[in-house]
Amino acid sequence: MRNFNFVNPTRIIFGQGTIKRLGMELSNDGIKRALLVYGQGSVFRNGVYEQVTASLNQAGIDFAELPGVKPNPVLSKVKAGIELAREYKAEAVLAAGGGSVFDSAKIIAAGYHYPGDVWDFFTGAARIKQALPIYGVLTISGTGSEMNCNAVLTREDERKKWGLGSRHLYPRLSIIDPSVQGTLPAQNTAEGAADMITHILEYYFDGSTDIDIMREYMEGLIRTIMQQVVKVLRDPADYQARAQLAWAGTLAFNGSTAPGTRGGDWATHGMEHSLSAFYSVAHGAGLAILLPVWMRYVYRNDVETFERFAEKVFGIKDLQGDSLAMAGIDALKEFFVSLNLPARLREIGVEAADLEAMADNAVLKGPLGVLQKLEHEDVLKIYQQAW
Repeated sequence: MRNFNFVNPTRIIFGQGTIKRLGMELSNDGIKRALLVYGQGSVFRNGVYEQVTASLNQAGIDFAELPGVKPNPVLSKVKAGIELAREYKAEAVLAAGGGSVFDSAKIIAAGYHYPGDVWDFFTGAARIKQALPIYGVLTISGTGSEMNCNAVLTREDERKKWGLGSRHLYPRLSIIDPSVQGTLPAQNTAEGAADMITHILEYYFDGSTDIDIMREYMEGLIRTIMQQVVKVLRDPADYQARAQLAWAGTLAFNGSTAPGTRGGDWATHGMEHSLSAFYSVAHGAGLAILLPVWMRYVYRNDVETFERFAEKVFGIKDLQGDSLAMAGIDALKEFFVSLNLPARLREIGVEAADLEAMADNAVLKGPLGVLQKLEHEDVLKIYQQAW
């Protein structure tokens, strides 16, 4: 194992009926004014808005509201949020939603004290040195943003969907009540599961050696996600399955799968970010298409780990070498298809004529990946094979 330094300061309150504790928690931290950030309406349908605002009101917390965050969050909305937070003199930013809402809240919190263009943080022109405290109530599991220090944002005018990380972006507190996810459409639940699995496999397939303990942990998480998402899709009201799926999603990308690894590959995420900068596609759906294709493209760089994946996750034991590795990749693709996730880029409306530009966009910051460095031509081939 490689040397590592593991810290995660986010406090989690997990379980049914826990949202009512939000206002008290902010009050105990000395927060009196907050900016409440949420999406395009699901917080009203699942009752989260009512629970959150009731808790804030009961605790005497004043709040301003920034509604309308899109599933792929955009720079313009974040800039509007920063201005609103400043005008309101917010003391904290509160996310009520999924990963897009959490990511937007994080960048608003980071931009509050920064006098320049907040996009500077994404280009490397500036570093995040401070941020308002961030709190959250999770309404859809998948990104892990409720317990990590990362955020992804799209600059619409340049079709750049880029990510960043900073220790200042860890939420101070996130509340996860799995029961509020019972109203989610099946498609959103399936997309979240694909996102969780991809987060884990980014670390699993980064070429690390001597990390058996971490691989066992990651394999267990993947098997749990697969088992529980099937149960949830069969019965959306199955709280225990929903709870296990939600916690697995948090563990998938809260840093706990990273110790001892090379830091993850992230080529699949990089290619999906370019895809969803061009097309309004759900992140999990894009990953479900691209991940198996990427695996086929790079598996020869670490056949042994791909063999292990097939054996440990899917129980395939009657093959070996390339045949076993490929069987595991095919099994993952078949699992995604069984969740009614798309298998080809053309299924989600991607035009073949855009693949070249998408590949150009994907490598704007340089080659992608760690297990195998992907240059422009590699990315283009993967897009073409996925089309």
